[in-house]
Amino acid sequence: MAGVDEVGRGCLFGPVVAGAVILSDEAAILLKAAGVTDSKKLSHNQRCRLAKLIREEAIACAIGMASVQEIDRLNILQASLLAMKRSVNKLQVKPEFCLIDGNQRIPNLGIPQETMIKGDSNSLVIAAASILAKVWRDDLIVRLAKKYPEYDLTSNKGYGTAKHTQALQQYGVSRQHRRSFAPCRIGGI
Repeated sequence: MAGVDEVGRGCLFGPVVAGAVILSDEAAILLKAAGVTDSKKLSHNQRCRLAKLIREEAIACAIGMASVQEIDRLNILQASLLAMKRSVNKLQVKPEFCLIDGNQRIPNLGIPQETMIKGDSNSLVIAAASILAKVWRDDLIVRLAKKYPEYDLTSNKGYGTAKHTQALQQYGVSRQHRRSFAPCRIGGI
């Protein structure tokens, strides 16, 4: 079974990213004891430590993403589902079943699946996927922050904080902003 979750859905900047993870029973026990839980309940350092452990212990894990252009073309829900599908399809081991965080099934996945509301809090394998996706996306945004320093991305990771919104008004949108999101429907740079 693969657990699947996405991160960055509510951001104004950057791609939406999904993780998919397959764990053995032994790895699940080890990761639970190590503190794997919903990525939102963990500090940055805890997530980084656990992401490394998940990558070491998982039978398979993968990251999928949907670009800003895909988000603007498809809408954020469809882009999130696309990122999830890509993460599952990139797994080195094909799962027999997928447990998906949320209430939306992945279209045309070709693998039996079930959704779970609050899956990142209630399923260890989904929590592991959420941690991998969050760490991967945060690392990407920190790298992009060097190119776009005016938006305070290192601190806000692309979310619409007051400082980020103020920078949008002052500098306009970058190529990595989601122009279909209301706060980004202003001039561009």
